[in-house]
Parts: sequence; C-alpha cells; structure tokens
Amino acid sequence: MDILETHAYDRRQRRNMSCALLLSLSPFFLASAAYLFLWAHDSSPPSIIIAGFKAAPVLLLAAMVLGWNGWKSLVGVAGGLLLSAVGDFCLVWPELFIHGMGAFAAAHLLFSLAFLTARYVPRSRSSSLSVLLYIVMFGLGAAFYVYIYPFLRKAPDSHLLTPGVGVYVGLLTLMANLALRTSKVVTILGSLSFLVSDSVLALQVFKVCSAMEHGHAVVMVTYYLAQMLIAMGDVLAVEEQDDFSKWKRS
Repeated sequence: MDILETHAYDRRQRRNMSCALLLSLSPFFLASAAYLFLWAHDSSPPSIIIAGFKAAPVLLLAAMVLGWNGWKSLVGVAGGLLLSAVGDFCLVWPELFIHGMGAFAAAHLLFSLAFLTARYVPRSRSSSLSVLLYIVMFGLGAAFYVYIYPFLRKAPDSHLLTPGVGVYVGLLTLMANLALRTSKVVTILGSLSFLVSDSVLALQVFKVCSAMEHGHAVVMVTYYLAQMLIAMGDVLAVEEQDDFSKWKRS
C-alpha cells in the first residue's frame, strides 16, 4: 500500500469513526433536549422525575465513554461523568447543594487524573506561553473566589460553603489547566465551557447578581456542552493513541 492509498484509508477510517461517534451521541442529544425543553424554564418543585431527567444526559455520556474505552475509564472521564450525574441529581434540591458540589469536585479530580495519562500528554514540550496561560487561569480562579467571597459569608451554612467553594474553584481551575496542557481542542473547549457554566451558576446561587431571565438555561446548555466535549475528547484521545501506536509499530 503506497502513501496515497494509506492516507485515503486513514481518511475513510476517521470519517467512519466520526459517524460512529455522532451516532453514539444521539441518545445524549435526545435526553438533553428533553430536559431543556421540559424543565429548563420551569419553576416546578424539585422531584425525582426532574432529577432523573437532568442527570440522564450525563449518564448516557458515561455509558458512551465506557462503551468506547472500557472499564479502565471509570478511573478517569467515565467516572467523572458518573460523579457529575450524582451532582446533577443533588443540585435539584437546594438543601443538597454542598453534597452536589462535593460530587462535582470529585468529578473534576477524576477528569484531571485522566488528562495526566499518557494518551493526553502533548508530544511537544510546554512553552513559556503555556506557563503564562496556567498562571493566568489560576489567577482568574483566585480572583473569582475573592470576588464572591463576601457573598459566601452571607449565605446559609457559610462555615461549610466558604472553604468548600474555595476547594471547588481550585479543583475546577486545575482541571481546566490540565485540559490546556493536553493541547487537544475538544478537551480544552469542554473545560472552558465548564468554567462558564459554573461561573454563571455561582453568580446566581450566591446572589452576586440579580437572577438572569434565562439563567438556568444558560447554565445547563453550557454544562451539557462541556460534558459532551470532554467525553468526546476522551474517546478521540484513545483513538489517536491507538493510531500513533500502530504507526510506531509499523
């Protein structure tokens, strides 16, 4: 097989893989559309049904990642998605906010561990620009925490929320920095979308600003987008690693 035939074969393989990945994502698209259509603008009291519909899209993403990458991804992106679904379920009830935040903090820790694995390691060395980006990201995270700190002090259970939110912001920022380190566009966009979603949520939950007209919809759309991109990034990272290993052996 000459080089032109090899490139043509690789293009076909990538096209087939993209189609299969999109097909695998179709249950997620349907479930997230159902939740956004039924409850994103609804002020119904919390219920098991609403919590189930809210968590379903991320559970489906976890199942997709497990289907593509196997059980080893439980200590990584699939595990992070499952913990995120637990967080989604808890956050339906305001009194379980701290429990939900803890589940998401653990999810970011698993995402971070995944981004440190060999399949995510960039093949080029970090530049001074990368180091500057890390510093900027951590600086923005610290500045955001300082900004909302007075509002945390006024919230119920402030003795738990104030340090808890600090730890959460640190883990979220760490996850975003490690995503930047991968140099994988899909993963980076997913982490940045997560930052947007959580920032908008925090501004509303802690009453930093007045309630946005479509605030919940903004939070959920950016959140589902973030989880989808992170899940896709994990699948693509494994496929790229397999391709790289194949060429290395040949």
